[in-house]
Amino acid sequence: MNSSKHYVLYIWLLFSTFGTAQDSLKEVLKTYNEEHIPYISAAKLFSIRNRVHILDAREKEEFNVSHIQNAIHVGYENFTLKTAVQPYFQKNDTLVVYCSLGVRSEDVSEQFKKVGFTHVLNLYGGIFEWKNHNYPIVNSKGQTTDSVHAFSKQWAKWLHNGKKVYSN
Repeated sequence: MNSSKHYVLYIWLLFSTFGTAQDSLKEVLKTYNEEHIPYISAAKLFSIRNRVHILDAREKEEFNVSHIQNAIHVGYENFTLKTAVQPYFQKNDTLVVYCSLGVRSEDVSEQFKKVGFTHVLNLYGGIFEWKNHNYPIVNSKGQTTDSVHAFSKQWAKWLHNGKKVYSN
């Protein structure tokens, strides 16, 4: 994900419009995503979570605070297909990618689609929506936690359940 387009988008997301006109999660995702990757709801993922590969596209600090149990950290800023794919996945495996809300995870998901993965889904609302439904998350020691890395004060408005954490 080291392309300049993605870096500019990432920085823009950090510092721009989260205090403006986006009144709903749907509006935020529509604004920042191209929506080429189908979404999966938190409820649907919860029901099939043991039959899919769940990939976390947040940074390591965020992942260490909490993540969906059995998720594989692939990151965003230093994401590469070579390290994320080999030897874990087959191109017909179902991959569900998530981040905080679903923006970074769409970028990562698109990389999998470009190389021929056929069943790639983006978790709608990311780990925030997962926790908003009170589904379990674990910390870096595998212990259940209520803490969620909130990414930023502006981003945190979408996290309604759990304890907001801003640094590790």
